[in-house]
Amino acid sequence: MLKDLLIVKPVAPAPHVDAGEPVEGSLAGEAGLRRVLGARHLVLLGVGAIIGAGIFVMTGQAAAHHAGPAIILSFVLAGTACAFAGLCYAEFAAMIPVSGSAYSYTYATLGEALAWFVGWSLVLEYLFAASAVAVGWSAYTTSLMESVARMLGSEWTFPALFASAPLSYANGEFAATGALFNLPAVLVVGAVGVLCYVGIRQSATANAAIVAVKVVVILALIGFGAQYVDPENWVPFIPPNEGGDRFGWSGVLRAASIVFFAYIGFDAVSTAAQEAKNPQRDMPIGILGSLVVCTLLYIVVAAVLTGMLPYTELGTAKPVATALEAYPALGWLKFAIEIGAVAGLTSVILVMLMGQPRIFYAMAHDGLLPKFFGASHPRFHTPHRATVVVAVVAALLAAFFPLGMLGDLVSMGTLLAFATVCAGVLVLRRTRPDLPRPFRVPLAPVVCVLGTASCLALVGFMGWYNWALLGAWTLVGFAIYFGYGYRHSKLRRAR
Repeated sequence: MLKDLLIVKPVAPAPHVDAGEPVEGSLAGEAGLRRVLGARHLVLLGVGAIIGAGIFVMTGQAAAHHAGPAIILSFVLAGTACAFAGLCYAEFAAMIPVSGSAYSYTYATLGEALAWFVGWSLVLEYLFAASAVAVGWSAYTTSLMESVARMLGSEWTFPALFASAPLSYANGEFAATGALFNLPAVLVVGAVGVLCYVGIRQSATANAAIVAVKVVVILALIGFGAQYVDPENWVPFIPPNEGGDRFGWSGVLRAASIVFFAYIGFDAVSTAAQEAKNPQRDMPIGILGSLVVCTLLYIVVAAVLTGMLPYTELGTAKPVATALEAYPALGWLKFAIEIGAVAGLTSVILVMLMGQPRIFYAMAHDGLLPKFFGASHPRFHTPHRATVVVAVVAALLAAFFPLGMLGDLVSMGTLLAFATVCAGVLVLRRTRPDLPRPFRVPLAPVVCVLGTASCLALVGFMGWYNWALLGAWTLVGFAIYFGYGYRHSKLRRAR
C-alpha cells in the first residue's frame, strides 16, 4: 500500500517545440494546449498576479492587526522565502514544462500521494485566491462607483445588502455584517471566467493591458504619496506585543505568512508552461523577473502607506484608498488608485482562474480526477469544462465568505506547495542527476533547505483555526483521492 502511494511518475527530457503547436508534455498523457506565450507574456502574467491583492488589500490588513509599520519587514521576509521557492520553480518549470505546476513536479519526485496533497493544496491557493481577490475588487469597485456619483453631484451609495459577505472574519472570530451576499464579486468572477474560457492568448493580451494601467497608478502612488509621509507614523516601528500574534516580532512573522498570499503570481506563471513557446528559456525569465520587480514595489508601497496614515487605520478592504482619503489634495489620485486597483485586482483574478483549471487538467490526464476536467475545447484549446467549474465555485465563495478567512487559507496552501517544490528539487538532483536542466538552482543544497524551512516556518505562525480548516480540507481531499484517484491512476494501472 505504502509503495503504491509513493509511486513516482517517470520524467523524460522536455522537447523543444514550435510555437503555436499542441505538444505532448514531458509527463505522458498531457496534450491539447497551444504554445503561444513568450517571455514577455509570462513576466506580465506574473506581475498581473503578484501586484494586486498584496498592495491593494492585504497590506493594510496585516499592518493593522499584526505588524504595524514593520509590515515592511514582513514583505522582506516573505519575499526572501519566495525567492528561494522561485529559484526551485524555475528549475522545474524549465525541465518539466507542463500545466500542473507544483502538482506535476511533486508527482515526478515525491510520489503520487504527496502529489495529490499538493494538488489539493493548490486548489486553496488558486481557487480561494480568486475568491479573496474578488472580495477586495468589490470593495474598490463600490468605492469607485460612489466617487463617480459624487463627481456627478449625487450622494448615491452602493446598497450595503449586496456589497459584502454576510459574515466578517478577524482573529478567528466571525461577526454578522447584515449583508446578503457580495454581488460585485460574483459579477467579476463570472466575466473573467468567460474570458478564460475563450482562450489563453486573449487572456494574456487583456492581462498585459491591465498590468500597464496598474503599474502606472502604483508609481503615481509612490511618487505623490511619499510627499505626505509622516515619519512619526513609523514610531514605534515594531509595536509592542499585545498577546499572541498581535504585534511584536511574532506579529511581524504572522504578517509575513499573510502577505505571502501576494506572491502566488510566479507560481501561476508555471501553470502556463505547457502554453509557452520556449519554456526552457522563458519560464525562468517569467518566474524570477516578475518576482524581483514586484517585491521591490511591495516594500516601497508598504513604507509609503504606513507613513501616510497610522497603521491602526489601515485595516479595511481598500487600505490604499483609505490612506488617500485622509488627504483631500490627493482626491484625484484616490480616483486613479481606485481605477488602478479595480484593474489590478481584475488581472489577479484572471491569472488565478487561468491557473486552477490547468492544474485540474493535469490531474485529470493522470487519472486522479474524472476525465471531465481534462477536456480541451476543440476551437479555443482551453480546459473549458474545468474553467466553468472553477469560476462557479469561486463566485460562490466570493459571494458568501469574508476576506480574512479566504486570505489565510490561500497563504497556507501556497506555503505548503512552495515547501514541497523546494524539497523536490533536491530529491530529483539525487534520483535523476542525468536529466538535462536548462536552468539550475545555484547552491541547491543551501537554497532548497532554506526555502523548505522558511515556508514551513511561516505556516507554523498560522492560528489554530487555520490549521483546523486545513485539516478538514485535507481530509476531504484524501477522501476524494482514495474514493476515485487511487483506483483510476493511469500510472498505477499501467504497471
